[in-house]
Amino acid sequence: MSEHDDIEPHHAASSTDHVLTELQLYGWRPFADEPDPRPLPEGGNVAGAVADIFDALIATLGDTRLEPDLDGLLWSVTNVFHRAVLRIERQLDDNEQAQRRLQRDQDGTEIKANELENLTAQGQTMIERRDAFELMRDQAAEHYENHTGSSWRPRTGSMVNHRHLTSAMVDSRDFLAARQRADAEVMLPPGPRIAFTGGLDFNDHRLIWDMLDKVHAKHPDMVLIHGKSPKGAELIASRWADNRKIAQVGFGPDWGRHGRAAPFKRNDQMLDVLPVGVMVFPGTGIQENLADKAKKLGIPVWRFE
Repeated sequence: MSEHDDIEPHHAASSTDHVLTELQLYGWRPFADEPDPRPLPEGGNVAGAVADIFDALIATLGDTRLEPDLDGLLWSVTNVFHRAVLRIERQLDDNEQAQRRLQRDQDGTEIKANELENLTAQGQTMIERRDAFELMRDQAAEHYENHTGSSWRPRTGSMVNHRHLTSAMVDSRDFLAARQRADAEVMLPPGPRIAFTGGLDFNDHRLIWDMLDKVHAKHPDMVLIHGKSPKGAELIASRWADNRKIAQVGFGPDWGRHGRAAPFKRNDQMLDVLPVGVMVFPGTGIQENLADKAKKLGIPVWRFE
């Protein structure tokens, strides 16, 4: 081959040496379509890293000209983890659809079975990654609240946590069923549900907190159900739940779908989850509608003036 040396370039190292060098520098990395067997970071290490991020920003920007921007920056740091959760959720949706397609296409061959098994393993990895980012977001949200005095809330979507609900998956059908159960449970936490309604102009926070504390004393594991109003009684109740670390579910009216009937459709949805009682504070016909429907269903109604 000496007469063809101009065609074959000189190799400084063999392809095997290149692979070994990559492994030494970066370690083994799975391909995008492979499940990742590497361990997740320890919870304590994650919490420490998030705390260091917040401490570094607060110590650096506090008492400087950039301090007015600090609250917004800390909100954005928390939102980075929340957006990672949403991104993985979208990947999980795609994985679920791919599993369903492969379930329909199963023909008894080993190839199809291996593809489905691989997709199931990928889905499990995605769930574990999502749970890890939820832990980071929740840790960041706590630091945000400690610094600003306000609860962190995403601008859009819900803030839920799945990390206590994951379990080993046996096969693809069990994986999909377990995911659906976990999502339903985390969206509507277990415990006696207490529905709360009140007008936008009712702002007696002392009365609201006092009455909620009394109901909470009777139902320590209660879940607060409310109409997700941006101000007034329901916003005060939501802040009470934040302060008392009570699980809460906000049923916002779907104006785009139901138009002017949205608040009344929302009332139906709140009663569909079968609350053990309805707390009614002064408001409008929307509050009266919820109270009347609850009475017809035999649900206790507690009025407060």
